[in-house]
Amino acid sequence: MKKFLKRFDFRFHPVSILPLLFVLLTYPAMKWLPVHFCYENALLENFQLIVLLGTFVACIKAKTDKKFFYSLALVCVILFLREINCGRTIFFAVPGVENQFYSWKEIKYGWLAHPLYGAFIAGSALYFIITKSFKVLFKYIMKAKFSVYNWLFLFFGIIFGLIGEEIGNPQMEEMAETTFYLALFALIYLQAFHTDYIEAADCIEKTNVED
Repeated sequence: MKKFLKRFDFRFHPVSILPLLFVLLTYPAMKWLPVHFCYENALLENFQLIVLLGTFVACIKAKTDKKFFYSLALVCVILFLREINCGRTIFFAVPGVENQFYSWKEIKYGWLAHPLYGAFIAGSALYFIITKSFKVLFKYIMKAKFSVYNWLFLFFGIIFGLIGEEIGNPQMEEMAETTFYLALFALIYLQAFHTDYIEAADCIEKTNVED
């Protein structure tokens, strides 16, 4: 039991500052943030894409369990494509209408978007299985440290993102979604680069690890 409790990391790491900031700013944003900042291709959406890109790079440059983190990099691509609706919200805006986009049915060959996106997800899942990354995931579940605050931020993002979508509050939804992405980056960064986290998971590659 004592060994299990040691896995809970209550330290507040610098990488946790941004998700905390977005948690604290969620309520003020709900009251005073102009809704146009939550539109597609606007401030919050673009910041989310930057965070996902940073998370992708962190996965690619992970110091250990590289194939597992490559799988997570593919997840980042899936989330990135989801945010831009596979490019629909970038290339197919309705002229003269704010935050409106043509549906895939209205776009030539648009019917291919969902099958191709589904095929990419299936291919990513296949890579996860073929590389036996599920064994690494199980190892992390059984041995790795848990960054308590970042997990709380992650669940905050999921719960309040769903609530914001349900009640039709885009400010809450986008702030919570940004918190989720920032927390995801923090968790991946700690496990991929932080010495204590890597050693706790009993990883093989422990050389040239930056704290």
